[in-house]
Amino acid sequence: MSTESLPLRLQLGLLFATAALVMLPAKAHADARRFTFVYESTTLPVGDIEYEQWATWKTDKDDDESFDRIDFRHELEFGIAENLQVGLYLSDWRVERSESVDNGAEWRNMAVEIIMSLTDPVTDPIGSALYGEIKFGDELLALEGKIILQKNIGKWVFAWNGTVEAEWEGSDYSEDKGEFKQTLGGSYQFKPELLAGFEVLHEIEYDGWSEWSDHVVYLGPNLSYRAKDWWITATPLFQLTNIDSEPNFELRLIFGIDF
Repeated sequence: MSTESLPLRLQLGLLFATAALVMLPAKAHADARRFTFVYESTTLPVGDIEYEQWATWKTDKDDDESFDRIDFRHELEFGIAENLQVGLYLSDWRVERSESVDNGAEWRNMAVEIIMSLTDPVTDPIGSALYGEIKFGDELLALEGKIILQKNIGKWVFAWNGTVEAEWEGSDYSEDKGEFKQTLGGSYQFKPELLAGFEVLHEIEYDGWSEWSDHVVYLGPNLSYRAKDWWITATPLFQLTNIDSEPNFELRLIFGIDF
């Protein structure tokens, strides 16, 4: 797929992300994410900037054998103040093949997120943070709120997220739904540069805020590697429930660079 075939907004998003990498000076420090589906309650130090490149592969639906999709995200995160972090989703887009879509590249949205850390996972009985996000795109508006809890015990880190999302779609934003999600993760630091653990994902949609869909649960291992000024974390998830309309396998990889 050539760059010329991509939508203009997608090309601009990629250009913006590339320019950000070139223009910002590098610094010798990496603040790695241990998880890819679970957020941690800690935030970037004041003045720190981090670029994250996300890729999430979803495949193998029982009701659509041809389904295959990769979602991409380009994100910049900033340490704004003590215990306050702001993230900019420069562009979310996807490439999909399914019964209704054939190798289509689609720009999805941009977003702004804020994370406010409330308590420390080491010195306090439990670490906590609040997360807020607004997402906007073509005929799309979404609001998301998240409670983040975390506890560090020696070389172990455990974290839980509870999420509520409201989404409106369509030309008049009349297609609305809610989503409730829980994620749980544990990670052990074997070496300063190597961490491994697990993640659990549980989600359910509330169509039109009037009808519950089926619960879907995923479980899988994760692995994270930290270098001097970059890191990479990957999590493959396998569906434990038997929901035909949901992918049986997901793989998320996040690559980060600190500036």
